[in-house]
Amino acid sequence: PTITGFLHLGGLRTALYNYIFAKKHQGTFILRVEDTDQNRVVPGAAEGIEDMLDWAGIPPDESPGRGGPAGPYVQSQRLELYGRAGAALLASGAAYRCFCSPQRLQLLRRDALRRQQTPRYDNRCRHLTAAEVAQKLSQGLDCVIRFRLERGVQPFQDLVYGWNKHEVAEVEGDPVILKGDGFPTYHLANVVDDHHMGITHVLRGTEWLASTSKHLLLYKALGWEPPQFGHLPLLLNKDGGKLSKRQGDIFLERFARDGFLPEALLDIVTNCGSGFAEKQMGRTLEELISQFDVGRITTHSALLDLEALPEFNRIHLTRHIENHGLRQKLVRELQGLVELVYGGQQVDPDVLEKEYVERVLLLRKGHISLLKNLVSSDYSYLWVRPSVSRQQLQTISAEVDKIGKLVLGLLTRPAAALTVEELNRDLRSVQKQTRETKYSSMMQLLRLALSGQQHGPSVAEMMVTLGAEEVCGRIHRALSS
Repeated sequence: PTITGFLHLGGLRTALYNYIFAKKHQGTFILRVEDTDQNRVVPGAAEGIEDMLDWAGIPPDESPGRGGPAGPYVQSQRLELYGRAGAALLASGAAYRCFCSPQRLQLLRRDALRRQQTPRYDNRCRHLTAAEVAQKLSQGLDCVIRFRLERGVQPFQDLVYGWNKHEVAEVEGDPVILKGDGFPTYHLANVVDDHHMGITHVLRGTEWLASTSKHLLLYKALGWEPPQFGHLPLLLNKDGGKLSKRQGDIFLERFARDGFLPEALLDIVTNCGSGFAEKQMGRTLEELISQFDVGRITTHSALLDLEALPEFNRIHLTRHIENHGLRQKLVRELQGLVELVYGGQQVDPDVLEKEYVERVLLLRKGHISLLKNLVSSDYSYLWVRPSVSRQQLQTISAEVDKIGKLVLGLLTRPAAALTVEELNRDLRSVQKQTRETKYSSMMQLLRLALSGQQHGPSVAEMMVTLGAEEVCGRIHRALSS
């Protein structure tokens, strides 16, 4: 990737496909930073991209941060290699020095646009003689190095788009490959780096498909064997529009900050695309690797419906809760969230006990999409005791004392017997012992006494989560207030 910003969902999708392809074939996944346009480099972006790949669970095997045998992995640190390649192309006549000023190039561009044509360089300096070049150099004129595009390119087989070729010499002028400051353009840098790093396969965005013939001409001019290319179709909004970076709502930092699991993001960006035999929600990274087939990637754009992300996250969060090791990590995270949100209101440190927090997770498994849902106002009763008066309860039923006494009687049994199924049965039995209170009214009364709320999980589930001792305490306090 370039380091002109932070990693977004499109970049994640490209990295993920390279990662699962490499792991599927026991290969090496390499992260190389493209920073040839120094004016657009954002400080900290390279580290941010690598951090986000680590967070997503698809860390590179070789990278600027990790190092490796083919380093350095930042292009600005590889200028000598590009200079040698440029010199070799000049010596063979495959490249030439161009002395055209920025002003002249701007005039060419304006003229083309005025004529409603695609701007292109007119290859003027391609025809300079060796003597003319020497004279201009002796005058100290600035120059760049351009590559001579030749007609009659060979077709190549793309891993996704099949046989392709683009007669680049007919539609564009000779491209700059080395700028005046010694920095390469992407066209030369990616060819030189792929060769020296021993890259065998490149999966990149479809916007580079039309440039591939140009890159293959460079490989041929340098006498090098090119890697195999596969171009991934665009990742678009579900309405077919481009993913918007303006609101910052497609950057991975935002999803991490909002509490989404990386597995959910990997799942949704592959589920909306192709490369697999069937669409299937809930795939783990291991399943993505085993089921991936590059031959199944279609050329259709992938439509991403971010409104479905909470459901993807719910599936993966449920899996985390069911796994003992992952559940312990969630317990610690939830303890931190509770302290952050309710730290000033807690009246009992017991709500941060590991066993209690774990019980909350297990009982709400499948009901929540994000861990932070459990610290929303709907679940405040789990962490803060409600303030409910006897008078409030009596507006629901005049039999509040009888109901309270009967429910307290249910909770004198051993804790092991306190299950949602049993309590639901017993609560039905309690209601039958009242004279005029309907079951729905009794549930409303108990829910208010236990949570101070009119809505939420079932009363039986609330009771199991809170535990017999806490439920008894809350009922006693409500009846005596």
